[in-house]
Amino acid sequence: MPYSSSLTDEEWIILEPLLPQILLTKKQTRPPNWTKREILDGIFYQLKNGCNWEDLPKDLPPYSTVYWHYKQWRAQGAIDKLMSILHGQVREQVKKKPSGQRC
Repeated sequence: MPYSSSLTDEEWIILEPLLPQILLTKKQTRPPNWTKREILDGIFYQLKNGCNWEDLPKDLPPYSTVYWHYKQWRAQGAIDKLMSILHGQVREQVKKKPSGQRC
């Protein structure tokens, strides 16, 4: 069930190709149970609603999985990198110079 915080297909099309360049890859010993999109939906649900991690809806990945990925990605700086890339793309779309450049 999609929530108001869930990624739309259009948003996912923008985010998905950015993730391999931002997230550190580790050797997979088995296929993941949850997609990155589902994990991001869990993170966005918690951030938007301000609920306890344990209170994530049951149709999202388990809270322990979502929270673990959130902690890892935050510690790696992946969330900041993603925000910076998206900010740059928006500035480019509206024909502004990249951040930090003066006239």
